[in-house]
Amino acid sequence: MKTIWILGDQLPPGNSALYQASSKTERILIIESRNLGHHLKYHKKRLSLVYSGLRHCALEMRATGWQVDHYPLEDTVDYETGIRQHLKRHTKAQIYVAEPNDWPTAEVVRKLAKKYPITTVPTTRFLLARNDFKEWAADKKQLLMEHHYRGMRQKTGYLMEKIDGKMEPVGGTWNLDHANRKTYKDWVKDGSPLPHPRRRFPPDATTRAVLATIEREFADHPGSTEGFDLPVTRQDALLALEDFITHRLGKFGDYEDLMIEGEPTLFHSVLTPSLNLGLLTPAECVEAAIAAWKKGRAPLNSVEGFVRQIIGWREFINGVYWQKMPAYREVNALEATRPLPSFFYTGDTKMNCLRETLGQVIDSGYNHHIQRLMVLGNFLLLAGIRPQEALNWFLEMYVDAWDWVMAANVLGMVLHADGGAMATKPYAAGSGYISKMSNYCAGCQYRTDEKTGDTACPFNYLYWNFFDQHAAFFEKNVRVAMPLNSWKKKTPAAQKAVRDSAKKFLANLES
Repeated sequence: MKTIWILGDQLPPGNSALYQASSKTERILIIESRNLGHHLKYHKKRLSLVYSGLRHCALEMRATGWQVDHYPLEDTVDYETGIRQHLKRHTKAQIYVAEPNDWPTAEVVRKLAKKYPITTVPTTRFLLARNDFKEWAADKKQLLMEHHYRGMRQKTGYLMEKIDGKMEPVGGTWNLDHANRKTYKDWVKDGSPLPHPRRRFPPDATTRAVLATIEREFADHPGSTEGFDLPVTRQDALLALEDFITHRLGKFGDYEDLMIEGEPTLFHSVLTPSLNLGLLTPAECVEAAIAAWKKGRAPLNSVEGFVRQIIGWREFINGVYWQKMPAYREVNALEATRPLPSFFYTGDTKMNCLRETLGQVIDSGYNHHIQRLMVLGNFLLLAGIRPQEALNWFLEMYVDAWDWVMAANVLGMVLHADGGAMATKPYAAGSGYISKMSNYCAGCQYRTDEKTGDTACPFNYLYWNFFDQHAAFFEKNVRVAMPLNSWKKKTPAAQKAVRDSAKKFLANLES
C-alpha cells in the first residue's frame, strides 16, 4: 500500500504527495518528531503551532475517511522511530513525501530514503519551481527581487491588464512602495487609526493537550504557551485570511512600515504562520486580496504591497535559498564575530525600540517585517553580531520561522553577510528612521538628537562606526557612496568621538 507522509510544514491543501491520492487505496503517516523540537531552543508558541497543526491534520484526515498512522511527540523520538514503527505495521508500504521545504529536513529524508522505501515528490508549495528560479538566476551576477517580482507578475497575470494588445501592470507601474511609507506623524495627522482587533483562535482540547506537553517537554525553551491563539486548522486559517481582507488590508499599504508601542500587528496580515505551514496557499491569499481590490474594498497600494510580499519577496527568498544552499548558511562577508547579546532572550535593554520589539517577540513569537529588519536587524548589523548566531535566534523565536524563510532574509537582507548577492546595499540606519516611523523614541532614555556620548542614541554612532569599519568593503558600491563620503568629511575629532562611543557601547554589550 502507498503511504503519504505529511511533514509539519507540508499540511494540506497544497501537499503535492496527496495529488491523485485516494483514501481508498492510500494511507497517511504523521510523525511528531520530538528531536526536531530540540534542534534549537524554539519559542514555545512556535512549537505549539507546528505540533498542534500536525495533530489536527491527523484528526481531520481521519474524519474525512483516511487511515492515519499517527505518532505523537510524547512517544516519538525522531522521524526514523516513526518510519520504523510504520513499516513494522505495514511491511509492504511504499512511503511518498513531498519534497522538504528546507535543506536540513531534505538531508534527513535523503538519509532515511537510503534505508527505507521512501520516494520524494516535487513540492508545489511555491508558485515558482526551484529549477525555474535557478534557470532565471543562472546568468545574473546579482539577484534583484524587483526583477524577479516583475517576472512573477507576468507569469501569473496577477495585477496585469491588456493595453493596446500588450500586458501591462495595473495602474501603470510595477511597484507602489512609494505610496506605502506613511510615517508616525502622518498616522497622527490621519487620526491615529487602529485596526479592528485581529481574530483569535482559542485552543481546543487537542491544542491544550499539545500546550501541556510543550510546557513539560520543552520547559527550558523561551516564551510561554500562554495566550497561544493562532490557527492550527485549514478552516481557521481561511477565517484568518478573511479577517485580514475584511478588516486590515485596506490600510495595510499606508501603514505597513509603521511601528507603534503596544500594537504588535497593526494592519499586518499575520498569515505567514498559516502560509508557511501549508494551511493556506500563496495563490489563494493573493487572489483574495485582488478580489477585494476589484470590489472596491481595498486600495491598489495596499493590494500591490501585499501581493509583492507573497509572489515577490516570499518566492524570491525561497529561490535564493535553494540556489545557494548549503554553503550559504555559513556566509560572513563582513567578518562579524561579536556574540549575540543575552538581552535578545530577555528584552532587558535600555534602548526602548529594542525593548519594545523584543518584548513582543518573547511574548508572542511575532514581529512585523519592519520591526525585524529596521530595529532588530539593523542593530545586529551595526553591532557586528555573528550571522549564524543571529540566524539561529530568528529561527528560534518566530512562529513563522523555517530555515528557507530565515536564511536569505537574515544572512542576505538583514546582515549583508552574503556580500550583496541579493541586496544592493546594507539596510543600515541611524536613529532617524526609527524616530520617523515609530513612537518608540519618545519613551527612551537615549536622545536621538545627540550623535555621540553616553546619552546619545546608540544607533547614531553605531551607524557611522559601521561605515568606518567597512569603508574598504563598500568603496565601489555606489548605493552607499553618500554615507561613505559624509563619513570622510567629518573632522578627526568627530570621527574619534564616534569610534570612542561605539567602542564603549560594544564593550559593555559583551560584558
